[in-house]
Amino acid sequence: MFTYICQSLYNSEFMDSMEINLGKAIDFFYPTSSSLELVYFEAIANAIDAGADKIHVIISVDAYSKPESLTLKITDNGIGFSDERYRKFSKLLETDEDDHKGLGRLVFLKYFKTVEIESVFDGQIRKFTFEKNFDKSKFSLVSTSPTALSGSTLIFKGYLKKKMYSYDFLKPISIKQSLLYHFYPHLFSIAKSGKDLTIDITLSTKESNPEQGFYNDTQTLVASQSVDLESKIFEAEGLDLFEKIEIFYKVKLTNKESSLVTAICVDGRTIPIDIISKESTPKGYEIVFLLYSNFFTGKTNPSRETLTLDEQELKVVKNLFRKNATIILNEKIPSIQEENKQIAESLNNNYPHLTGYFEEQPIGIIDRNKAIEIAQRKFFQAQKEVLDSPNTVSQEQYEKALNISSRTLMEYILYRNVIIKNLKRIDYKNTEADIHDIIVPRKKICEKSSLISDLYTNNAWLLDDKYMSYSTILSDLEMSKLMPYLALEGENINDEKRPDIAIVFSNEIKQQKTDVVIVELKKLGLPLAKREEVVSQLKQRARKLVKYYPDKIQRIWFYGIVDIDTDFRISLKEDSYTELFSSGSMFYKEHTVLLDEEKDIRVPVGLYVLSFEAFLKDAEIRNSTFLNVLKQGFQKGCENDAKH
Repeated sequence: MFTYICQSLYNSEFMDSMEINLGKAIDFFYPTSSSLELVYFEAIANAIDAGADKIHVIISVDAYSKPESLTLKITDNGIGFSDERYRKFSKLLETDEDDHKGLGRLVFLKYFKTVEIESVFDGQIRKFTFEKNFDKSKFSLVSTSPTALSGSTLIFKGYLKKKMYSYDFLKPISIKQSLLYHFYPHLFSIAKSGKDLTIDITLSTKESNPEQGFYNDTQTLVASQSVDLESKIFEAEGLDLFEKIEIFYKVKLTNKESSLVTAICVDGRTIPIDIISKESTPKGYEIVFLLYSNFFTGKTNPSRETLTLDEQELKVVKNLFRKNATIILNEKIPSIQEENKQIAESLNNNYPHLTGYFEEQPIGIIDRNKAIEIAQRKFFQAQKEVLDSPNTVSQEQYEKALNISSRTLMEYILYRNVIIKNLKRIDYKNTEADIHDIIVPRKKICEKSSLISDLYTNNAWLLDDKYMSYSTILSDLEMSKLMPYLALEGENINDEKRPDIAIVFSNEIKQQKTDVVIVELKKLGLPLAKREEVVSQLKQRARKLVKYYPDKIQRIWFYGIVDIDTDFRISLKEDSYTELFSSGSMFYKEHTVLLDEEKDIRVPVGLYVLSFEAFLKDAEIRNSTFLNVLKQGFQKGCENDAKH
């Protein structure tokens, strides 16, 4: 599209007098207002093209809050607007070089109403005004002293924006830094040639703002003092068989604030490209990476803000840049490798299901969050490929599916580990509500039909993994809400009493009777009598359930999580409770509920009384067994992959 438009403009009969709609051209080639910096960049680039070695940028504004008062004055000692240079200026897209677009001056009119230009060349002074209705025939040309120094002055008036978007666009120190980054390759080239370039930036304002660093100031950028770069040449693998890439770089300790520049050198300027995040940048260093290749010549958009590479080319460029910048960084800062080794070990230990998906050659210091995000994305993609595979799979696809399944299981086990860690943070002395919400959120109903969707909500595995085979889980609901899941057709039963958690489950689908699990949570610090009362309450609940559903309940399991001290332990033993193997205190007793006195029909009831410590640590031990087995499996798998 761009090539077509350019060709059309070249062929236009109006081009000779620049009789095109400049306003529309501006909107087309500069559809968005990137920043006022583009004006500085273009004006200074033109001055450099004119052979200037001294440039002065003068910024005048009454106050930051008064953008309408802004004027710019940019002077240089270049060769000036000779007849030939003025002819080229008057024609859009008129260039002799591939690295020029012939459009840059349009950005002047994106920000300012007029640009008044006065230029000295060959003993003559040319004056004209560049504006949207520019006519190349309207200029003045007068003679001056043959010895008069050549150069040009551009005065920008009539700022078109309603506000300033950043103090940095006016502050000499910020502009100096932006110019340094933008023209790094050109400045480097000048310095290498033994020549020099000086750019002065001056701000004059009536209302200062020291807090924003906004005050009258002058900063000077000297090419020979500003750039000190090393370089390395690499093969342009996957990009161009006949081209090489060169990276100009600086990795230097600094007492100033850490800085980072990563950019591609195109047509004497730089285009920033993101290959390393700020989070990955080593602290205390000034780091510059500039990628150069003839491959990029002319491959920018009209405003020279972005590359005109296709998606695949850009991907290759970024990978090349990242790979070779990594080599340089590791050479210059050897400590990065050791730090990354420790971070990588931590990531693999904490996220073993993502082992093998973490980047092997990260640039800079590993950004944990970004590393996890990228690895997770790769893992999801691998999952998708497995799920989308055809019914008939190869051995390789089968092994991949098996690997993905194992990793998915590991992800779930890790989730369990997080749940356990959250439980450890809870002060059980103060509340049982938080514990309750972790096991199963209050007012929550979990159905067997939604087992997968509830997998990360229902944590009944904390009691025992067998309770994950539930039919229904009711959390903190009235006992009457439990009854419909056990009731016969037409029954209407109301009971306002409620347990903390009720789990209804059956291991056999064809089974007519159902097992029921009831959980009670009690906070620490209760008197002994209240704790002994818990056991009595469990029995009463069992009788109620059996009374309501004599033909539906096969067995009842009760868990009472209470504070177990010496006195309560003695009480339980006196009541013939058996102490079970546990990391805390756990007691069990078989009990029966009499269903029919005459026939002596009984329903077995298993009563568990356990401490919070037993509840927590036993769950942790069970989960850690799975965790360690899977970790070892993935580590072994990665080692085998590395060998092959």
